[in-house]
Amino acid sequence: MTEIADILISASFWAAILRIASPLIFATMGELICERAGVLNLGIEGIMVFGAFAGWMAVYAGLPLWGGVAVAMLGGMAFGALHGLLTVPFGLSQHVVGLGITMLATAAAYYAYRLALPQVTNPPRITPFQPLHIPVLSNLPWLGQALFSQTALTWAGFAAAGATALVLFRTPLGLAVRAAGENPQAVEAQGLSVTAIRMGAVIVGSGLMAVGGAFLTMSAFSSFFFEMVNGRGWICIALVVFGAWKPGKALLGALLFAGFDALQIRLQQTGLGQVVPYQVFLMIPYLLSILALIAMSRRAEVPAALMTPFNRGDR
Repeated sequence: MTEIADILISASFWAAILRIASPLIFATMGELICERAGVLNLGIEGIMVFGAFAGWMAVYAGLPLWGGVAVAMLGGMAFGALHGLLTVPFGLSQHVVGLGITMLATAAAYYAYRLALPQVTNPPRITPFQPLHIPVLSNLPWLGQALFSQTALTWAGFAAAGATALVLFRTPLGLAVRAAGENPQAVEAQGLSVTAIRMGAVIVGSGLMAVGGAFLTMSAFSSFFFEMVNGRGWICIALVVFGAWKPGKALLGALLFAGFDALQIRLQQTGLGQVVPYQVFLMIPYLLSILALIAMSRRAEVPAALMTPFNRGDR
């Protein structure tokens, strides 16, 4: 218990929580925007993989770091446009299309990697985002290391969460997006295009998912390797449910999962790690997240028109 207490009060532990949560925040906000508009985007895992590759490859080819972020976002938006086209105006199964997008985007990233670097055995490295030094704040005891030693991309993730909440709940555009996921007939009655709103939401949301993937190669690590996303996309779908389709709660869910993940990594380095198989520690964040999801989802209200195709003139 003493070792666990030491972990919980260490500044490096809280710094790791923010770092681990950052890609989840981007992708969770992207998925939340899609679902608020009535579209379940199961392409998130593949879009994150493609974003991780595209951003890293763009920087390796010579673009600045923020240029790599832009390339990743545009790549994600392209896959979002394909997903939206097939599910919104054509009304195809959102489950089938989403899984297809995941396989397509993942395969495209792997193929492009092998095509661009056919003879490479170890992926080349780039110079990633460096921690920002914030005058005064970065020099504070404990708080400086725990909270103010993050990269610009981490702060951009929190800004994206704030912007998502602001737009969805404080603007006419956000009201239209939420209405498209709750009562698309009412949206049509107001003279707005449900198809355009849902397509826009899926495209923007997919762009954020790709930036979440890009964080892994451009901030957390410095190179691209296969399986680096490692199921984070599926976790983000669960985080949307955990957060009851509300950005603030979803953000807290991402931080909670990151806390579990950071804790299991450090537990492996304690005396417990010598007697308990490491697979048990790897299981901890997922098991605890499932329990939290069960507790929270009972009170969650699913958008009424989620996964329900809409054809103009339907009543």
